Amino acid sequence: MATFEELGFKDEILKAVSDMGFVEAMPIQEKVTPFLLSDDDRDLVALAQTGTGKTAGFGLPVLQLTDDSRNQIQTLILAPTRELCVQISNDLKNFAKYTKVKVVPVYGGESIIRQFKDLDVQPQILVATPGRLIDLIERKKVHLENVRFLVLDEADEMLNMGFKEDIERIFSEIPEDHRTLLFSATMPREIANIAKNYMKNHVEIAIGKKNSGSENVSHIYYMVAAKNRYACLKRVVDLNPDIYGIVFCRTRQETKDIAEALMKDGYNADALHGDLSQAQRDAVMQKFRIKNLQLLVATDVAARGLDVNNLTHVINYCLPDDVESYTHRSGRTGRAGKKGVSISILHLREKSKIREIEKIIGKEFERKDVPSGMEVCSAQLKSILNKLKTVEINEEQVSQYLDMAYSELEGMSREDIIKHFVSLQFNQFIEYYKDAEDLNITERPERGGRDKKGRRGDDGAEGKEKKGLRGGFTRPDYTRLKINKGENVGLTPKKVLGLINDTVNDKKISIRDIEITPRYTFFDVPNSHVQKMFKAFSEVHRGSDLVLAEVQGEQRGRSRNSERRTKDFGDKNFGGGKRKHDDDEWAYQKPRRDRKGAPTDNRKRKKEGQRRNKYN
Repeated sequence: MATFEELGFKDEILKAVSDMGFVEAMPIQEKVTPFLLSDDDRDLVALAQTGTGKTAGFGLPVLQLTDDSRNQIQTLILAPTRELCVQISNDLKNFAKYTKVKVVPVYGGESIIRQFKDLDVQPQILVATPGRLIDLIERKKVHLENVRFLVLDEADEMLNMGFKEDIERIFSEIPEDHRTLLFSATMPREIANIAKNYMKNHVEIAIGKKNSGSENVSHIYYMVAAKNRYACLKRVVDLNPDIYGIVFCRTRQETKDIAEALMKDGYNADALHGDLSQAQRDAVMQKFRIKNLQLLVATDVAARGLDVNNLTHVINYCLPDDVESYTHRSGRTGRAGKKGVSISILHLREKSKIREIEKIIGKEFERKDVPSGMEVCSAQLKSILNKLKTVEINEEQVSQYLDMAYSELEGMSREDIIKHFVSLQFNQFIEYYKDAEDLNITERPERGGRDKKGRRGDDGAEGKEKKGLRGGFTRPDYTRLKINKGENVGLTPKKVLGLINDTVNDKKISIRDIEITPRYTFFDVPNSHVQKMFKAFSEVHRGSDLVLAEVQGEQRGRSRNSERRTKDFGDKNFGGGKRKHDDDEWAYQKPRRDRKGAPTDNRKRKKEGQRRNKYN
């Protein structure tokens, strides 16, 4: 690897980098720096996992090229979250401490008055979240006409969070001859579209394969009944006494429930979700950074942009709906050359997702058996004994208490002392796990095949789960449907039910197991009402960007007619909703109906009204 001196940085930057203990450049820095410092004026798309030194990859070359004699914004850096914005700003300030370059962060959730004061003299480098930046532009407090570099850090995260329109607005505010530097962990279609539409003859630099996971992360999954997810989570945590990680959940409510359950059961955990105020969020994150918390339970949205090092584990309590989110989750461990583990707790319906993720990240998952009670107790005891052997002894402090200890333990044999020690430290664990059940379930054999007991795939190992148990098993009489909107537009179970009732105009339809993720909403509908559901959405909400579809793959209760229904109605659009820019909420408009309760075509009604007005 090249040293920073060999990359050609000036003395002020080299001194700051040396103060931070850096000598050799990381691969992303070694590849990006020569390109940015050359006479080549092309744009850049750089693909690398979080924790690989991306901030220094663009930050050090930008500092090198900054003219600190001009009080103008020469570099604009966009980040998806407040935490990442602050992190980038702090890193750049450390890199620039021996220069005269001024770095200012601006972000939401903080007093705009203080940020106004910071901008009285325009900085050379501005780090911003998109929403707050547009606010400052409209208030005439930020001027971007001199921007030479636009850096989009974690661009895929920004697009996932719905900032596409904001980014396009910001592109319109900066000079056409600027250079765009786009840094991303993954390369989804939206990133490729930005590169195509807003970048000129760009160069692509990738560390590893596109969308691949970190080489330092091992991927493990456990297969359990959905009702046993939480019990499995506790065993995984107990099997790793020194765990320091993030537990990812799908929804805010699930995050709250799991965190509260863990805390009630004596685990050192807390929750991070969108309902927390900024002060509460900061307090939780501070406890987690200094390791006063072992486990942070969070949603994908809440965890974006977190600056936390040395995580040992990432646990997917539920798998995300898209591969990009999984890549980001697993990339939070195994950073800076250290090893990490990404664990997923699955039920049978989710097995197909694992295969899809494996294809994209280019790594195989290892299935492990859920540890037994005996294995958990052995791991806990081994951890205690290792700490006993490796504890640092201060002879001066303990010597004054040794005589008392010898006196109190007089008459006890070596074996008795060990037994009493293990019991003192371990009775609670042994009692809890002494009758622990086996949480593992046998995977369903391929159709037409047989499992280990000779049962056919149609009615074999999973037969019991097919009988309608709630929480992720096959229901023969229900079909799993989804819409392509979720938490990102403010949907809640109540709003979902309202949307369905207003559309189908039949409140007797049983809607079960509503599951809302950041980008999708899933629910179960009786097979007898599925065709009615598709037809109603097709007629009532034609012309919207919302899509109703049947969940494919290993799904619940797929009837033999589902393919025909999907073909007839599954590609139809529905919705009538709109996104509000201010609060990021989405509110659907109730469909108009005639006196008999049938939906009417709003466009036809409007046209008819215009015709009447013309002749009246």
